[in-house]
This record gives sequence, structure tokens and C-alpha cells, in this order.
Amino acid sequence: KNRPAVYILNINSRKNKKLGNFEGMSFAPRFSPSGDQIIFSLTKKGSSNIYILSFANNKTLQLTNNKHINTSPSFSPDAKKVVFSSDRAGKQNLYIISLNAVKKTAKRITFGKWIYGTPVWAPRGDLFAFTLVRKGRFYIGVMRIDGSGERLLTENYYQEAPSWSPNGRVLVFYRETKAGTKGEGFSAKLWSIDITGYNERRLKTETDASDPSWSSLLSK
Repeated sequence: KNRPAVYILNINSRKNKKLGNFEGMSFAPRFSPSGDQIIFSLTKKGSSNIYILSFANNKTLQLTNNKHINTSPSFSPDAKKVVFSSDRAGKQNLYIISLNAVKKTAKRITFGKWIYGTPVWAPRGDLFAFTLVRKGRFYIGVMRIDGSGERLLTENYYQEAPSWSPNGRVLVFYRETKAGTKGEGFSAKLWSIDITGYNERRLKTETDASDPSWSSLLSK
């Protein structure tokens, strides 16, 4: 109906269904660690706020409520906190909300003059991966959960959407590069890099690919 929305796809049956029946545009979904909730952004009247939907009772909890762009939420491994990006300070920065707090106030953790986005909590709970935009270049980096110890691992014309391996040692992300021999057009491919900043490599896919999400460890 000409409006983007979040859908859930059953990998085995290939059947899909729309998440909720919201008036605005829903996007940037992520499952909770236990899989019983999904967190996402919902746009209304030009602003976007973050919501959590519980599959048990189909109820939604609104985490942010302002006229800014709040997006890219990610649960902590224990599902007690959420990290997200917001432009409420003028540029996109990273914020944390404690879900156990009575008053769910967002705490800002980045204060640089650049743009921070797509934060993802590491499986061990000690780091975030994120995308940084600086002087027209895109970086994939990691930092501690208090915003300290920022390290930029890789730089390119355009790249974003990092996702953690289950052991917390490798990131997968996507990168756009010029496609033609004469530099015409662009091609999106998946790449991986160790959190040390070494062993950067392209992952082979049959076609262009983007927005990867690494699964948790699968039981046999």
C-alpha cells in the first residue's frame, strides 16, 4: 500500500505477515535476545519513535516520545537496556535507555561532532558496533558501552549496518563500491572484519547484498 512496514518471515514455511497495524511507517526491526519481543521505529507526522512489541500479548511499549528521529534500536544481551541513535541534540548520537527504570530516560553516550548510527550491542555486552559518518566518509567502529574507547576499524565511500558474530570477535557489514570499469554505478556487497581491525574480506554472494544480520548460535 505504498508505505514501508516491518514484516515477519517464517524461514521454513516462507510465509510472512505484517507486524501490527500501525498508521505510520515501521522500520529498523530487531528481535530481543529471547525472541519473544521485537523492537522497531515507527514514523508519525515526520518524527520517528521507538516501540517494543511483545508477541505474548501483542501489546506495544513506546520508549521514546519526541519530535526527533529515533531509530536503529538494539537490545542488550540481557534485554534490560536498549541502545539507539537520535538527532535530538542536532546530529545523530547514541543513547541508552534502561527498561527496568520507572522513568525511561535516555542517556547520551557519544558527544563527538560527527554522525553516529546503526548501533548494535555485542553478544558479550561489553561493546557497541556502530557506523560513523565523518567528512563524507563512512566508518565501522566499536566502543565501550559508556561511550569510551572508540576505535574505527574500516573506512569507505559508503558502508553501514554492522552485525556481530556470536562469539563477539567478528563484524559483518555491507559496503557500496563503484561497479563499472569506468566507475559508473554502484554495487553493494557484504564484508567482514575482526574487531582488531584486521582480516577484512568480502563475502561471496550471487547478487548484490546489504543489511546483514548474524544469527545466534544454532542448536543441532
